[in-house]
Amino acid sequence: MLLAKPGRIGPLKLKNRVIMAPMGTNYGTTDGYSTDRDKRYYAERAKGGAAMIITEAMNTSAKARNHNNSLCTFHDSFIPGLASVVRAIHDNGAYAVAQINHRGHMLRRSVLGMEPVGPCDGTSPATGEPVRALRVDEIVEIQKEFVASARRLCRAGYDALELHAANGYLFQTFFSERFNRRSDHYGGSLENRMRFLLETVARIQDALPDWPLIVRLSATEYVDGGYTEEEIVALALALERAGVVAIDVSGGSNESPLLSRFCIQPPSMPRRMLEPYARPLKAALKIPTILAGRLIAPEDAEAVLANESADFVSLGRALLADPHWCAKAFGEVKAPIRPCISCNVCFERLTRELDVACVQNPLAGTEFETLENLEPHLRKPERKSARRRILVLGAGVAGMEAARMAAALGHEVEVWEQKPATGGQVPLALAAPDKEDVEGVWTYRTAEVEALGVPIRTGVDPTEAAIAAYAPDVVMVATGARPRPFPGALDVSVPVLQAWDVLEDPDLIPAGSNVTLIGGGMVGIECADALILRDCRVTIIEPTAVIAANMARNNKFDTLARLEDGGARIMTETVVEGADADGLRLLRNGQVTSLEPGDALVIAIGPEANRDVVSTVEATGVEYVLIGDCNQPGDFLTAIRDAAMAALAIDYRVTS
Repeated sequence: MLLAKPGRIGPLKLKNRVIMAPMGTNYGTTDGYSTDRDKRYYAERAKGGAAMIITEAMNTSAKARNHNNSLCTFHDSFIPGLASVVRAIHDNGAYAVAQINHRGHMLRRSVLGMEPVGPCDGTSPATGEPVRALRVDEIVEIQKEFVASARRLCRAGYDALELHAANGYLFQTFFSERFNRRSDHYGGSLENRMRFLLETVARIQDALPDWPLIVRLSATEYVDGGYTEEEIVALALALERAGVVAIDVSGGSNESPLLSRFCIQPPSMPRRMLEPYARPLKAALKIPTILAGRLIAPEDAEAVLANESADFVSLGRALLADPHWCAKAFGEVKAPIRPCISCNVCFERLTRELDVACVQNPLAGTEFETLENLEPHLRKPERKSARRRILVLGAGVAGMEAARMAAALGHEVEVWEQKPATGGQVPLALAAPDKEDVEGVWTYRTAEVEALGVPIRTGVDPTEAAIAAYAPDVVMVATGARPRPFPGALDVSVPVLQAWDVLEDPDLIPAGSNVTLIGGGMVGIECADALILRDCRVTIIEPTAVIAANMARNNKFDTLARLEDGGARIMTETVVEGADADGLRLLRNGQVTSLEPGDALVIAIGPEANRDVVSTVEATGVEYVLIGDCNQPGDFLTAIRDAAMAALAIDYRVTS
């Protein structure tokens, strides 16, 4: 297996070819200090087998902080905490590399009052805020701040440094003619546009000549007017000549959700998507290259190495979803890999200034994120006492996670499902276009439940007598949600359908129909996406100002781009007040108008908790807990975290 073979980056001999990519977490303090959460998070991924951990982008200046809780390096006071993070990584067998960055025009006044800056005056495409051009003396000051930060990180014990010169941040904007229109020696020619980065590299190497330096580049901007393949190869060669020990290859720019899709890809993007852009860099360079970009399964990463597209692979979200990805891939841990589904909830939480969490890994960022909690069946010795009888009602994602965890903890578990088939809302999630990878949220859990020998009974009516006869110690109610009906009368002459039903059975609406969708949340726009594939003409009516407000924005804008291409009409801030002979009555901008519903009317106004069984369970007198959507309608993240933590809670009892 090529992934398991040792490799070398500069003076560092790596035990395998897997590197953890830098990803923000917001696990630090609001004033920039690292915490025990950071230490545990990175240590677990080192313990899981990654050869090198590149910690999240850290701020080199008090004037250039990127998130409320991002880690900082602009003062000596940050060194002790970062040193403890490094020790935790080293103690678990991996190298520690620090990434430092300046976000440039993507700094946000709304976050800590940071001023967006760049090579030229303009407007930030990320925020719409004015961007101020940096003076030459300010460029020099930023370079000095990078050097000072590098010194501190070296003192903290990091094995190497990575400069972030990709993804639309400051160094990349100086390199790209899309942003750099300067007429001084930092703009114009290719040599001048490379100068800011190359000078910074030289300053760091003058200060720390024996410390390895890596640079992350976007191999392509994925936009008209971006730099060419020849230009990025020239920059990489210049960095090699300057003494950089490796090039970390990314792509795209976080300046807008449409371009950010190429940095942090939704499931519609192909796996190994950056490979074609990485090959010219690999071919031109003598130093190693590291490649990211939708590498989810070991076979994805193995193919990159086999094709000689890069020397190492960089895993970000894959290691968030499963910190033990490497150990499982190498056969050292006997459990299936928990695959990233590219839902981008992690990135969305970060952009909303929340701590990062993962749909697939409900324990990420908590003190419980250890192998023995993530895969409890691997615990030794096995449970010998306090084994409890658990009944799980509902075989959707929450129910299966609860069953997986409870059975793996050693309890006796059985799952009952009223419907003839398991899956809950998973078929809805898979029905939208290009979401095949989302199936991993289901297949991982069903494989584990099957391996643990948990009985799953479908078509079961959970009556009081049936529950009493089973005699559980605890009932975990995971009966999910159902679509909320429209609150008023809709007296129209066309079929009125729920979006859930249409997603599960697209033939309910003939191809080529005119369809009106009431509700522009995630389910609504994904239903519209599926209908457009059937050549339907779609109108979406949404009462709020924002479409799919709770959907991860990279995935949302990916879907919206397809809706635009498919000619969808989207009416925001529009309320459906009812229907009459003239069609739907709409209230928009204070005006009442009417709209013909077309050939079908589809309702997508959100879910409501299904708690029908609760009174029956209460009548038995058995202890119970609500988990997933029947507790609080949400997404896969809330459902799975509910289930996992509730299963762990079974063992907690108040003692007198």
